[in-house]
Amino acid sequence: MIQKKVTVFLSLFILIIISSVALWQIISQQRSLSDIENFEECQKAGYAISESYPAQCHTPDGNTFIQYIGNELEKQNLIRVSQPRPNTLVSNPLSIQGEARGTWFFEANFPVRLIDENGVELGIGIVQAEGEWMTEDFVPFNAEITFSSPPSNNGTLILEKSNPSGLPEHADQLHIPISFE
Repeated sequence: MIQKKVTVFLSLFILIIISSVALWQIISQQRSLSDIENFEECQKAGYAISESYPAQCHTPDGNTFIQYIGNELEKQNLIRVSQPRPNTLVSNPLSIQGEARGTWFFEANFPVRLIDENGVELGIGIVQAEGEWMTEDFVPFNAEITFSSPPSNNGTLILEKSNPSGLPEHADQLHIPISFE
């Protein structure tokens, strides 16, 4: 009789322990899912990344986080950058290549700036057209800018449309998020 009570007690004790561990795991997983607030955190947690552009990370609770690529898709009919691509690791000096509509240039060039994630300007340069720029077609360009050592790991490359008039309605920019080596 005592042995039967001990067996029942041990069985209940083991059941309580197993239930507690399972409950703790469920709560921990829910807490860690709620801690994820962006694509990078989702990716670091090891959740599924879809092969789309921009990439998307999907959590088990149904949330989807989209990788930030700047405003590249909105500006693709005006300016396209082949180097550096969004979210790539860059080194000093930074080489920039791509193509832009001739209307993006003035006197065959346009300005470029590199800022850190706090908005501090690290470097500036001039992008030069590699062909006849007085057209509405795409014209290849290149530039190289040297920049000061960034205090943070991330920044933004800003390619500005030439705007000799200074009027805001003629201003435009392409933003490319980058990471520093």
